[in-house]
Amino acid sequence: MVDDAIVELQDNQNKAVEAFRRELGRVRTGRANLAVLDPVRVEYYGSKVPLNQVASLSIPDARLIVIKPWEKSSIPGIEKAINIAEIGLTPQSDGELVRLPIPALTEERRKDLVKQTKKLAETAKVSVRNHRRDANDFLKEAEKSKDVSEDDKKRGLERTQKETDKSIEKIDEILAEKEIEIMEV
Repeated sequence: MVDDAIVELQDNQNKAVEAFRRELGRVRTGRANLAVLDPVRVEYYGSKVPLNQVASLSIPDARLIVIKPWEKSSIPGIEKAINIAEIGLTPQSDGELVRLPIPALTEERRKDLVKQTKKLAETAKVSVRNHRRDANDFLKEAEKSKDVSEDDKKRGLERTQKETDKSIEKIDEILAEKEIEIMEV
């Protein structure tokens, strides 16, 4: 029973870390990254679909994203969807391709992005700690209902703390990498 609680805790905490990693992928760093286009939904034959389902996306250099639609008639819809998504990029079209130049970040903007990433990291840490609390509550309830012994509960609580520490350490490592990427000129 303790092992089941730890496995569930690990799974939930890993999901929280991965969600944090995905959120950081959307933070613009001055370098081209296709993850910034994730929120873009294009009107295509009456339904809203992700941009990568109506065009091929590529990064020919560090400061440019190129979108090549499968149908040239969808270019205005792609431009409109990018503007609506408010991702901070202005599409430029030549009738065949849509280019998204990535502007260089100012020092002030870099510092703001670092603050933003730290807030995301803190939110992820809170999520990890909430999963720890849930696992600890489960272990305490199991001891009250005599499903586990006091010693097993104590070992379980120690293991939940170790798993939580590992997850928070992962979040800190990911944050440090992103901060370096953001501050890189």
